[in-house]
Amino acid sequence: MPLSTHVSTASGQTRLLAEGSRLVFGRGPDVDLIVAAGRGLSRRAGMVTVLAAGAWIANISRTHALYVEGEGYQVRLPRMENDGEPASGWFVRTGTALVGSRVMLDEGQALVVTVMLQFGEAAGPRGAGPADRAVPTGIGLTGTGLADEVDRTDAIDRVNGSGQTEVDDADSAEAGTLLPFYLDPMTKLFLVALMWCRPWLLDPSATRPLPRTPEIARGALEVTGAYHELERFDADPDYRDMLAARVAEHIKVLRRKIADRGLAAADVRLSDEVAVRILIEHGIITSADLSRLDDPAWRSRQEDLWWTQS
Repeated sequence: MPLSTHVSTASGQTRLLAEGSRLVFGRGPDVDLIVAAGRGLSRRAGMVTVLAAGAWIANISRTHALYVEGEGYQVRLPRMENDGEPASGWFVRTGTALVGSRVMLDEGQALVVTVMLQFGEAAGPRGAGPADRAVPTGIGLTGTGLADEVDRTDAIDRVNGSGQTEVDDADSAEAGTLLPFYLDPMTKLFLVALMWCRPWLLDPSATRPLPRTPEIARGALEVTGAYHELERFDADPDYRDMLAARVAEHIKVLRRKIADRGLAAADVRLSDEVAVRILIEHGIITSADLSRLDDPAWRSRQEDLWWTQS
């Protein structure tokens, strides 16, 4: 089914992009789409490339990060460090993604990239649902441009042997590319990451100490309202050690994912401080996620995961 891709600005400009075309945007004059934004956006900020399977969004700035946001995710695309073509980005199969600097996103001034099915006999436009969401991608660029075709399956949740829910990414379009990772908010791994990052989300100066595994476990009990479990946690050292060990396994998974996706140099030790900084800077866990701590539906789901299915 053919796709239709539009890029719109907050000021009302709209571009309809054909398959195989590229659109460069930024606040400078030498772009295809000029965006009225402050210095948080580069003069040549990003690029949208339209493929048969969807739209690929890349950061082409050497000085500024670019953010992509949609339902259930916010991703930070780091600035380019080398000349040439960007080697990774964010792929939107169908649905809508907001793109811009953090200020643009916060102030509702982001670009809107919309990919939808064209009208046909069997289907009309549709938004991003569970099977049609944006997925992280490390689509490579060859010396002659984009690979001819990208066919990526959706990221799918799976449960591993320890009961942790993870996210599997489809194979990348080119060998050797590394993929960012997405944490499903409705998983135990997400809650551990959120509790781990919470002090620095509340204090961007990063002066607060980060919690250790027993503190993260206790925080999970408090968030999920598991007060009887909390009493047992404080009184029973064996139970406390068991929950702390469970959290330690989740922390191990987060560190492995950071390393596997190439978000830290191979010679960098992934201390708590380094790992948390990466999770925050890459938009894997954001300050907006703190609002989930006051969301009864999310807390109830986490309670089911931690204490019903444990």
